Amino acid sequence: MKFDNKYLPILVGGIFALGIFIGSLSGSPSSKSFSSKKNTKEKLNKLIDFIDNEYVDDVNTDSIVSLTVDNILAKLDPHSVYIPPQQQAEIAETMKGDFVGIGINFYMFKDSVAVIAPVKNGPSARAGILAGDRILFADKTKLFGRKLPNDSLFATLKGEVGSQIQLTVYRKSEHKKMKITIKRDVIPLKSVDVAMRLNATTGYIKINRFAETTYAEFIKALASLKKQGVKSIVIDVRDNGGGYMEEAIAIADEFLKDKALIVFTKSAKEATEKMYATEKGSFETGNVFVLINENSASASEILAGAIQDNDRGTIVGRRSFGKGLVQREMDFNDGSAVRLTIARYYTPTGRSIQKPYVKGNEEYFKESESRFLHGELYKKDSIKVVDSLKFKTKKGKIVYGGGGIVPDVFVPLEAEHGTENVSYLLQSGIVGHFVFEQLDKNRNAFAKLTFEEFQVKINSTDLYFGAFQKYLAQNGLEIDLRNYKSLVKRYVNAEFARQLYGDIFYYKMVLKEDAMIKTVLNSKQ
Repeated sequence: MKFDNKYLPILVGGIFALGIFIGSLSGSPSSKSFSSKKNTKEKLNKLIDFIDNEYVDDVNTDSIVSLTVDNILAKLDPHSVYIPPQQQAEIAETMKGDFVGIGINFYMFKDSVAVIAPVKNGPSARAGILAGDRILFADKTKLFGRKLPNDSLFATLKGEVGSQIQLTVYRKSEHKKMKITIKRDVIPLKSVDVAMRLNATTGYIKINRFAETTYAEFIKALASLKKQGVKSIVIDVRDNGGGYMEEAIAIADEFLKDKALIVFTKSAKEATEKMYATEKGSFETGNVFVLINENSASASEILAGAIQDNDRGTIVGRRSFGKGLVQREMDFNDGSAVRLTIARYYTPTGRSIQKPYVKGNEEYFKESESRFLHGELYKKDSIKVVDSLKFKTKKGKIVYGGGGIVPDVFVPLEAEHGTENVSYLLQSGIVGHFVFEQLDKNRNAFAKLTFEEFQVKINSTDLYFGAFQKYLAQNGLEIDLRNYKSLVKRYVNAEFARQLYGDIFYYKMVLKEDAMIKTVLNSKQ
């Protein structure tokens, strides 16, 4: 199997870690050890100056500094990292939860900017931009025929709130060009993908990361589901790499009784800090299920650990990643940042779920691959637990530390009818691009169908399964999908639903045959 990197899913939470500042420190300590450390830092600074001013060839000293910082941080732990300026700006925007722009989901299709869909109620949608439109010019800037990178396109389309941009658009379905003026506005970046009912009394909330707005999004979703008569909640943090722990703590608070311990941290120099639930919990009774997998990390594990250790709900899925470290971000003047691990966190029973990293960063991140090879993703008995790291909840349930959250109810990857790589492929950008290109051939064929009519039509044919197999081959992905036909059809058909009807319809189709969802619903019968 070969993968083109541009189609692999981006797991924002997977790059979150913190770093260390190299330079002089404030104050005037007189200790000998500190003096030695200070001399070492001055030596590094002088070395950079020597290279910058005296070295025979031209050298980008910024790149040398980056390498130095990276090498130093690599000696600490896998989650202490340096983040270059451009990457840091992108991460900051993602974690803020919004940006200013025109509100479209797009990609470069052949030689033009193709609109996959305008953001619902966003500036482009209000101005009349439709799915399938090609953006030829942004003001006087030519966008077609140049194969511009996404960062350049984003920079062109973003701007200040209230500023205007005139787009020259080609509408294929009508074979005409038009000029559309759009007023830029704040565009939310959702961290709660969807909130919906699975049945009359069971609600489902999908969290893709823990950003600044996650708790606010979550509490709004929870309130809406309660009004619809929901008595049980399923919180899905599969493939959620984490983010701000405060957001996870606030969400856990909604389910726990007053003064229940949620999490506590220990740092090298500061006292232990404990975070407790308050009186404000809005869902302190009723069933709670948290769905996790091997890519659920950090803040996702804090939420799952709090629910599990307080005997408040059921954790369903596979063992989580195992990140029990807390980072703090420190910014440099050039827009770059370092994220430094400043503490370890512990679940309410006192366990650290941080997996070992003594063998180095490469082996640390490969550990998830070894789970696949050792059969852990298929059999619960293959999960490696350490008896010396055994803990008990107040009700006597056994839980383990030392490497992730072990679920209460195990759901193997085998039950999801596909290998790990196939599952990742089907959740990558290539499926969205394929579906867009299929719709682009004859969008009118679906235009007047209700969702129910669409489901009957799309589920009754293998046409798009065969076309997707050919599409992969054309893009250099050598993989035989015949053994995963039902899984492939589910995700491809669901992506059709997303682009035609919206996100909630994607989840309605994907979750219908989801093994973990089935496990949850069957456990309540």
